[in-house]
Amino acid sequence: MQVLNMETVKQQLTMSMAIEAIEQLLIRQTEHPNWVKTPERLVIPTNKDSDTHQQGSHLSMPSVVFDGEQEYAVVKLVTICPDNPQRQKPTTVATITVSDTTTGDTLAFMDGIYVTQVRTAALSGVATKYLANPESQTVAVIGTGGMAYEQLNAVLTVCPNIRQVNLWNRSGDKAQQFKAQFIADYPQWAQQGISVKVCESIEAAVAEADVINLATRATQGLFEIEQIKPNAHINAVGAYQPYMKEVSDSVIAACDYVVIDDLEGGKHEAGDLIQADDNADCDWGWDELSGQLMDLVNGKLQLSDEQAKSKLSLFKSVGAASFDAAVALKIAQLAKRDGLGQAVAL
Repeated sequence: MQVLNMETVKQQLTMSMAIEAIEQLLIRQTEHPNWVKTPERLVIPTNKDSDTHQQGSHLSMPSVVFDGEQEYAVVKLVTICPDNPQRQKPTTVATITVSDTTTGDTLAFMDGIYVTQVRTAALSGVATKYLANPESQTVAVIGTGGMAYEQLNAVLTVCPNIRQVNLWNRSGDKAQQFKAQFIADYPQWAQQGISVKVCESIEAAVAEADVINLATRATQGLFEIEQIKPNAHINAVGAYQPYMKEVSDSVIAACDYVVIDDLEGGKHEAGDLIQADDNADCDWGWDELSGQLMDLVNGKLQLSDEQAKSKLSLFKSVGAASFDAAVALKIAQLAKRDGLGQAVAL
């Protein structure tokens, strides 16, 4: 078994690799639905809200994937700790195991924090690739926590014409830290002429944005339809519980396309869409859903360039174990081939 810490995972995992792994998985699921088995994940609430704790959760996310030659079991264990930023730790803490289902041998045990961040971002990257205006020049990042970091990297990876990044966070200092760290870690974007600016308000950040990335724990919509461009594309990866909400009902109802990564999980966890569906005054319901991410990749849902340029679209991500499995499996196979990490005998 190869044990891979976060630094080793970071050295191997690129955004392009993750996006390719996700697209390959979705094509495989289309062609061979029985090759990927992903039961609903188990979510256990932790630490009720109090003066000393924000409520978090613990998740168990198993998936079994057959790649055409061999079958693997991949399990991610996640603990979401909302108070961790105060401890200088990431909010989402995770580990992942990859096993051979034929022998039961564990092939890899790896840190799952970076895998989670990159695979979540890669989902937004895939959605943006198919839904956003191909001539997009400005992206807004609302919420500058760990998930937002790679989400921005994903959008820049698939949108070569972007030249302006607008940042907003409730704490301006954290937005400034995000800006400095992102520029330091990804100097290639600055070298391509991309400017990064911290905005004083959400309204200023989103007003001219072609792509809007949301990654917050908000419980009400962050902006209304009249505050954004009529052909913007929105990636919403926060609001992962039914009581949370980042995207207002006015925006959801106005969207020409609403796509989700995993419908089954979304009906239990996608607070934005759950609340819109429950609101009798909102003209959007689950029957208005345009499709799942799979439908974009396999061509069932297709947008022409003209449609992508002129239509308002929303991608809602709740995540699924199969996406983690696709990315983690790539890393585990590299580790086995190249002897990466630390070899441990069980």
